[in-house]
This record gives sequence, C-alpha cells and structure tokens, in this order.
Amino acid sequence: MSGHSAAGRYRVPADVHLILLREGPQGQQVLLSRRAGGVYASGMWHLPSGHLDGPHEDVIDGGWRELLEETGVRTGRADVQAGVTVHHRAPAGAARIGMFLVIRVWEGEPEITEPELCDGMDWFGWQALPEPMVAYCRAGLDAYRAGARLAVHFQKPGDPIAYDPAVDRLYIVPDAPLQDDAERPEDAVCVFAEQAVGRITHWADSSWPREESQVWRATGARGGAWYVKRHQNERFHAREVKALRHWVPALGARAPRLVATDGPGRLVVMTELAGHPLHGQTLPAALEQEVHRQVGELVARYHHAAPASVAPPPGPGKLHRHLDSARPLLAAGDEDLALALAARRDTLPPAPHVPTHGDLQPRNILLKTVGDGNLRAGLIDFERSELGPAVRDFVRLSDTWLGRPDLMEAFFTGYGRHLTGEELERLRCEAALDAVSGIAYGRTHHDPELLERGLRTLRALRTHTFL
Repeated sequence: MSGHSAAGRYRVPADVHLILLREGPQGQQVLLSRRAGGVYASGMWHLPSGHLDGPHEDVIDGGWRELLEETGVRTGRADVQAGVTVHHRAPAGAARIGMFLVIRVWEGEPEITEPELCDGMDWFGWQALPEPMVAYCRAGLDAYRAGARLAVHFQKPGDPIAYDPAVDRLYIVPDAPLQDDAERPEDAVCVFAEQAVGRITHWADSSWPREESQVWRATGARGGAWYVKRHQNERFHAREVKALRHWVPALGARAPRLVATDGPGRLVVMTELAGHPLHGQTLPAALEQEVHRQVGELVARYHHAAPASVAPPPGPGKLHRHLDSARPLLAAGDEDLALALAARRDTLPPAPHVPTHGDLQPRNILLKTVGDGNLRAGLIDFERSELGPAVRDFVRLSDTWLGRPDLMEAFFTGYGRHLTGEELERLRCEAALDAVSGIAYGRTHHDPELLERGLRTLRALRTHTFL
C-alpha cells in the first residue's frame, strides 16, 4: 500500500459529457452547444457537460442533471448508454476523467437554457462538425466513433485549446482480449453442466448465427470437451432428446452421445464430436464422393434405427402462408409449380415412416481427418429429428447434388439402394415445399444463404434439372 495519507492522495475532477444523437436528413447528427461568457473555451463548440457535484451523485445522475440544466430535455436511466472514458490533461496542466454518455431517447426539444453560458446550439453531422471545437470534446467524440472504451488525451503546454488536427493528442487504449469465461453462460447452465461432467474451466459460444438455440463448448478441468445446448423451444428439446436416446446410438462414434438432460431448462449435455462442418469446405472430387458415400451409410443406419411405421394422415400444410411471404421473390411459374407439386404429393401412396434427421445439410455433417489425409464423416444436430418418409432427409442435401450426379451416385451407393420412381417424385414435391419455406424464412430473417438455396431448387424444378 502507498504510504501517502488520505489528504495527500492525488485527486482529479470527474466530469460527464452527453452525446445526444438523432437521425437527420443526411444521416446521424450530434447536438453541440457554443460556450459563451466568462467560461473556459468561450466561443468554442462543446457537448453538454459538467462536473459531478460530489460523492452523492453517480455518473448517470450527474448526466441527467447537466442535460436538464443545459438543454431542458429529460431522459430515463435505462436510456443512458456508455460511450467512452477519456483521461484528459489540458495545456495548462490540469487533468480530469471524462465519461462520455450516449443518449438516443429523450423527452422535449433541446434549447438554450443558460444564455449567459451558451450562445448557440445545433445539430451537426459527423462530416460537418463545427469549428472551433474544444479539443477535449473532439477527442471524446473521435474515440467514441472509433468504438473505444478508454482513451487518453494529454495535451502539452502550448497546445491550442481548440481542436487542431496537426496537434491531435488522442491515444486510444486497445481493448484487452476476452477472458476465458467471457462467453460463460448464466449460473443455472453452468451448475447443470458441472453436475453432469465435473468442473468446467473454459466456455466458448458455438451457436450457429441464424439459429435461436444456444450452444457452448465446455472444456473440463481434467481435459475433455462437451457441448451444452439450450433449445429454442420444448418441441425441439423433446425431439433431440428422443433422437439421442433411441436412434442416434445406431451411428456409434459418428455422432454425439447424450450425457445429461434438463427438461425445464431445455438443456442437454452431449459428448464432443470432433471435426469441421462440410459447409464451406473445398475438397477434391474423389474426396467429396467418399464423404457423400459415408453420409449415405450413416443415413441408412439412422433410417433403420427403428422399425418402419405406417404413415399418419397428412396434416394441414403451411404452403399458402409461406407463399404469401416468398411471393415477391418468386420467378414466373414458381407459385403454380409449388401448388401443383403440393397437390401431387397428397395423391401419392403413403410412404412408411422411419427415423429421419430432419435437417441433413452440409453444416450438420462434420469431417475429421484420420490416417493419411482420409476423412471420416459424422452427423450432429438432431433437434428436427422425427419419424417421417425417408426422402425427407434427401431434400436439403440434394442442393449439393445439383450439377453433381457423381455425388448423388456416391450417396446412394453408401445408402445401399437408389430411389424408386415414386420416391423420386415425392422428393421433388418435398423439395418444392422446403424451397418456398426457405425463401420465406430467408426473406423475413435476412438469411441470404437460405433464400438462395430455395431459389436454386425452384429453378432446378422449373427447368427439369433437379436430379
């Protein structure tokens, strides 16, 4: 500890600056006022700001007070956002800590409320900030716009008070890397996982960007890794738990194993399946064929993980609702094609129901390098798994077969048989419905990949190039 007495400790003032933002005709604007009278930096533009009054006032209370005193507008505590903290020293040598707060929501219209201290107030775009501006204020704005959390602005004796780009003293302190537990989930998830596998020392968020489910990779204190997943709804949780308990074991080491489940929390812990998704990988043609052959073998195992059952009567579909959303992006004839194929599907003889993965596509196929550059395929993500016609699992994977009959041939070689004429017809019908659904979802959820896949499928069906 320092040997200095409390009276001798170095102290600096703390002040607060309010960055009020609005959208103007040419983009975002910030509110600035021009100082006047017998104050520091008179005649220069500055943010609404002031000192904290004492230990009774926190930075948000101080910001509220200064905002009301200088502009007449009010805001709620929940509408105050952190901007950046700046450690500043003026040319005369005095230092202070400035906390720049961002305000986007308020009540009232800003106006000059202290005419003896302010003779101008206006909104300015970022590319048209006024001059002269206090260098300290400009440093805070520049640091905020750079996304900084902390900055230093130590001016030297003789520096101008007004901002001058030739003597810009702003230094942005780099952000520290995330700590090991920065992606740690809430305590309830941690407690559940550690009860299942022991103490966890590292968490990493592994969620797929466009899914609402959450997935973490958890590393144990004694080594080993697991995946902890929270499903987005009870239906997906029940489906994946059922699949992991009853059907996934047929895949052996080519799929994760269920370790623990928590129904109320919609949580599961699974063993890690090493590898990288097939999605986005570029492989030599021969290796691609081998991967698809292996996937065919895995799908065949999965489809035989339970005896086939009689298909239930078809339920009401969602095609018309999806068409309403997808219609603006459909090409001429696509809507009639989808309606015709949906009607045709309902006339086909019922197909036996088997365990299906439900979302068989490259991102749910993991590849692990084994031996001398060979690849071993595995399957993950069974939250859409349910009993259904076998062709359900060929719909999304068929997008990778467009223009690649060699991959389709390799898959069905591994699967052990080729499609019958009736199955191929059902596949075309299911592909059309899935395409319209994907376009609707991709359009409303800003998912261009899913949208383009649906458009590709409809184009292939329309031009008779689908498989």
